Amino acid sequence: MRPIDLAREHGLSAQAIRNYDEAGILPAAERSASGYRCYTSRHAQALRAFLALRGGHGHQQAAAILRAVHRGDRESVYRLLDVAHVALLDERATRTEVATALGSLSTAEPAPIAGRALTVGELARRIGVHPATLRTWEDAGILRPERDAGTGYRIYGAAAVRDAEIARQLRRGGYRLVQVAQFVESLRAAGGTEALRVFLEDWQDRLTARGRHLLAGAAQLDGYLRLLDEP
Repeated sequence: MRPIDLAREHGLSAQAIRNYDEAGILPAAERSASGYRCYTSRHAQALRAFLALRGGHGHQQAAAILRAVHRGDRESVYRLLDVAHVALLDERATRTEVATALGSLSTAEPAPIAGRALTVGELARRIGVHPATLRTWEDAGILRPERDAGTGYRIYGAAAVRDAEIARQLRRGGYRLVQVAQFVESLRAAGGTEALRVFLEDWQDRLTARGRHLLAGAAQLDGYLRLLDEP
């Protein structure tokens, strides 16, 4: 089988096949008398396994798994697979935690703050972040503090405190600042409930899709390992 044939089977370019070969993603290929690489059913299954693994593990990890297979390091293969499943399990737990926290934070009116509004330092201590983090969140559009009329210092009322607590939960969930800002803005515009529902459903959909990708990758990898184990 020529590179172009293997490429066409998977909707790739012949150069992509050569790149995968050189990266160790495919097993070593023999050369024809004219110097062309010759691919077999093992190469085709290795490519299927890589493309399937890439959906759940990402390009770099999928490549690392195949390279470990080709150097005969099955222990590293299984460890890399386990790492992805542990990460997915951790993210599921984080989503549950975020859903619980946001369920009370975003669907209710901001709880009144006893006494005056909070300063930067007071809010930072309340949610367990550095004061500089709050200023970064402000620059990203996540927080909208008011200014003290006498001193000009930032002060945070009930709504800003709620937004800061939401941002802390989302950042713990691995979300980028721009994503947090978009969610908080949607929350303000939608009044809470609908934005929260869509956000949590999208997150759950991503977790489900990644779980399916991990299963599909494992199935193709198992097929490849079985092929390699044949006499």
